[in-house]
Amino acid sequence: MYNDRELIIQLQEGSLNALGDLYDRHQHMVYRTALAVTGDPASAADLLQDVFLRMHRFADRIDPERPLEPWLYRATTNLTYTYVKRHKRLLRPLEDMAEWLSGNKKHSPAHIAEKGEEWDDIQKAISRLPLMQRMVVVLYYINDLSIQEISEILDVPVGTVKSRLYYSRQVLKQSLESNGMDLREVQYEFT
Repeated sequence: MYNDRELIIQLQEGSLNALGDLYDRHQHMVYRTALAVTGDPASAADLLQDVFLRMHRFADRIDPERPLEPWLYRATTNLTYTYVKRHKRLLRPLEDMAEWLSGNKKHSPAHIAEKGEEWDDIQKAISRLPLMQRMVVVLYYINDLSIQEISEILDVPVGTVKSRLYYSRQVLKQSLESNGMDLREVQYEFT
């Protein structure tokens, strides 16, 4: 089995099989990211295809000596950002997506039902975040990327990523506190 570097070189030489292998290897990560931001499975599937079409079209611009994941995250977030701005869709709350994607039993439908209104409030608060803050939250909390990695993917300074995370947390805290939620247990669940 070829590594990403070898597959990128093959792709740059015109191999569609290499593109297929890269797709098979990285499709879940790309789809998960697009789904977490858009909240729409059909849109996420379209964006998944668009990312790999872009990979094929711009294969000559991909540096095979560098890891492929940051390129994929950047392409995914750029295309998703453009898509959301263009379509102005209502975005589905991130917490639902995180539980669904991770298959976490702790957050099964029965457990979520027990949480009732608390989870609804959290989901609504997250869905109201500005798009760029929501993207940082997706990359940080759902994709478990470091602040440095997010900085490189979004091509913004580390301080900007930290700022967006800070303000996202403040907005979430304010929103949840205004609904009378005890944030001590939410913080543990959310972070």
